[in-house]
Amino acid sequence: MLKGQAPMRSLAVPSPKRTSVRRAGLVALVGRSNVGKSTLMNVLLGEALAIVAPTPQTTRHRILGVLQRGDAQIGLLDTPGLHRPQNRLGKLMNTVARSAVEEADVVLFVTAPLKEHGRFQVSPGDKTLLEDIGKGKPMILVVNKVDLVRPKQMLLPVLGELANLRAFAAVVPISARREDGLDRLLGEVTPLLPERGALWSEDDLTDRPVRFFVAEFVRGEILNLTREEVPYGVTVTVESFLEASRVTRIQATVHVDRENHKPILIGKGGSRLREIGTAARKRVEALLGQRVHLELFVRVTEGWAESPERLREFGYDEGKAS
Repeated sequence: MLKGQAPMRSLAVPSPKRTSVRRAGLVALVGRSNVGKSTLMNVLLGEALAIVAPTPQTTRHRILGVLQRGDAQIGLLDTPGLHRPQNRLGKLMNTVARSAVEEADVVLFVTAPLKEHGRFQVSPGDKTLLEDIGKGKPMILVVNKVDLVRPKQMLLPVLGELANLRAFAAVVPISARREDGLDRLLGEVTPLLPERGALWSEDDLTDRPVRFFVAEFVRGEILNLTREEVPYGVTVTVESFLEASRVTRIQATVHVDRENHKPILIGKGGSRLREIGTAARKRVEALLGQRVHLELFVRVTEGWAESPERLREFGYDEGKAS
């Protein structure tokens, strides 16, 4: 479980091994943007760690979620969607995703059928990615959002074409939203994990600190409540995090890269910012299991997504974007 402000045990320093665990390893979820990687990780964990929004490139970080399944310990790595970057932040996000693949023991290549001209087909982006990503690693093809394919036989040519792109350890159609096919997916993952003892403690859920999730939950509510009004150039930093037995008090700053985005986020009389704060606070309270007082501020920080100094200051770096 999450504990306070400190990060959970580092992946580089495994916790004491437990005899009940026979297989353990890292499993990277990779693929294009908006194919459902974060939704998949959340439903597998039974905990909404990763933010989910309809906007592209919602996930910017590598996020670990630890899942115990029988005698196997699975470290799920959610990653940013691989895409054609438009700025320095986008390049860092691609670096994060590819680094997670290199670190992982097993790769889940997550995709979703692309519908064009009345039929479902393989995305050209998937074809390109599968040519150079995860070579030498056990890879499972996860075809998500199959509940949207009607009639079902329209999915067969897509599955066949994808299966011919490379040698997969398994091809598993799923619907993460409906939690369909997940048992089979985990059943395919487990035998591919290295035979070894536990890498994390029994109560470990993630290696991220609570304040990381505070910033992510605020950013997630901004994306969900503003949609196209405030585009990609938003990030959130936690300025103070004061734990107490009854109420945890948090102050966070929302950074926008344009002056005209500030009034959109604040809203008339501060109404939009209060709405964002209320929704984010409820998520943080659910995570901590206690009352939270969350105070938000909005600041214009022009060009932060192109500035190496700002990216480092805001928690993004070349190795991990954390």
